[in-house]
Amino acid sequence: MKTALFTVLLLIISNVFMTFAWYGHLKMKTMGIGTNWPLIVVILVSWGMALLEYCFMVPANKIGFHENGGPFSLFQLKIIQEVISLTVFTVVAMICFQGEKIHWNHVASFICLMAAVTFAFLPVKG
Repeated sequence: MKTALFTVLLLIISNVFMTFAWYGHLKMKTMGIGTNWPLIVVILVSWGMALLEYCFMVPANKIGFHENGGPFSLFQLKIIQEVISLTVFTVVAMICFQGEKIHWNHVASFICLMAAVTFAFLPVKG
């Protein structure tokens, strides 16, 4: 159980860095930071944040993978990561990008992803 929680915690941290690496530059522009930066600088800054993401994502997958003694299959790790990614993105978008709104179809999509997690953890026979 500790390994599962530690894996999920590392995935959450990793996804915070990922979300800011992918979308943070959009907020920086509205804050007046980096408005005149060339695209290559924005890319390099994002790569730096993505490096931090990998510093948490790789250990999470290594620790959590069942062949390394962890509790999760490869597919379970990926599905967990996708739900965490969407959750972190939603929280960041609601806090940092207040002009963005969640609509019914976004909620429905999230529910479908949660159902995917449920199905991924159902026991397999055969």
